[in-house]
Amino acid sequence: MCLFALQGLTVASWLARLPAVRDALGLSPSELGVVLLVGAVGALVTVTAAGVVVARFGGRAAMTVAAGSAAVSFVLLGLGSALGSLPLLTAGVFLNGVSAALGTVPMNVESAAVERRMGRTVLPQFHAAFSIGAVLGSLLGAVTAHLGVSLFSQFVTTAAVAVACRLAVIPHVILDTLPARELAARGERTRLEQVRREVVRREQARVEGGPDVAGEPFVATGRRRGSRTALGAWRESRTLLIGLVIMAAALSEGSANNWLALAVVDGFAQPQSVGAVVFGLFVAAMTTVRLLGTRLIDRYGRVSVLRTSGLVALVGLLLFGFAPTLALAGVGVVGWGMGAALAVPIGIAAASDDPLRAAGRVSVVSAFASVASIAAPPLLGIAAESLGTRRALVLIAVAMIVSVSLSRRVALVGVGTRRGVVAPAGPPVGPLAARVLSDSTRPIPLGEAGNGDILVGTDRSAG
Repeated sequence: MCLFALQGLTVASWLARLPAVRDALGLSPSELGVVLLVGAVGALVTVTAAGVVVARFGGRAAMTVAAGSAAVSFVLLGLGSALGSLPLLTAGVFLNGVSAALGTVPMNVESAAVERRMGRTVLPQFHAAFSIGAVLGSLLGAVTAHLGVSLFSQFVTTAAVAVACRLAVIPHVILDTLPARELAARGERTRLEQVRREVVRREQARVEGGPDVAGEPFVATGRRRGSRTALGAWRESRTLLIGLVIMAAALSEGSANNWLALAVVDGFAQPQSVGAVVFGLFVAAMTTVRLLGTRLIDRYGRVSVLRTSGLVALVGLLLFGFAPTLALAGVGVVGWGMGAALAVPIGIAAASDDPLRAAGRVSVVSAFASVASIAAPPLLGIAAESLGTRRALVLIAVAMIVSVSLSRRVALVGVGTRRGVVAPAGPPVGPLAARVLSDSTRPIPLGEAGNGDILVGTDRSAG
């Protein structure tokens, strides 16, 4: 969680100083937009290859490189602002996008691995830590601006503190993003024992009247057939559809970050402080649900929660877009924030069901989010010219509808092995066992299942 919070803090701390950066270089709004677009392009280019990097060299190596490049990017940002150099500033923005993308993939893969080991949903809380860090970063930027701290001093200090903290934390992360060959070698020795223990534990709980695991649909699955590279995730229909879900979520959250405060100011003729307060409501609602909503996923499953979240966000957005009063629009903003909270964590968890393929899949779905961050600002800006900012935001309702329609794709996929371990008679094991069994295996159709296949549970809300 420290890495997530630190990522949010560092990103927001420099974005909060954008007005000062703009003034230092004398940039017009369109010129500043182009500079920021360079960073988004850097993130997109990097995130498409990040899965390969993590699979080949491991998550620790990727995180370490990301920490170092982030520090260099902040130094370039400081130098560019202090010297009035647009090339240096642009280089810093580009490298900042690269470092953020390279660090995000292993961070998400590691947090999904923590969730698997704990046996309950916790991934949204990591994303809540990012939101909290972003709030603190915004406050840091506001305080330094108020105190007259120079951009160079702030950015260089941020770089030094951030890289020191990251390098201290990285060695203590779990090992799910070891290089693929090393992970496979370690995991093969213990995987069958994990399977056996989990199956026995579930059977004992059923016999002794423990937690009810009946009623979950199940599928038979088989072992991975051959080694696939991380780039193979781009050919998986389920991964691509999960990417669309995350794109819709990123579009929803990103549009609020970029345009919500302005929509309040323009749409209701309010001062900037009121716009900031309304945006704060959105962030607070989203962070609260990320912290407290994990039990909903454990109880009702990913599909039901994602579907309900999408509908709540849709209603909240439409209420904000068409409300006749600011108070009613504020209620809509709260609903929008609550609905937007869990979609990205659910999508990341769905892409990470198989640890050995998680890095490639997370990089693919992250690329979809990057596309949304690149396309949304200019497209909404064009729409706002004719519709107004508040009405233009309503257009992202289309993406929310797409997300709801694809919600079944995030269901937990049952996986197993053909190594001679057979599930005992009785109800199939539940989602936790499916996560344990997911190591190094992949689903196969029921028709291909053999007598030695394990029958494991999938998400109870899938069907």
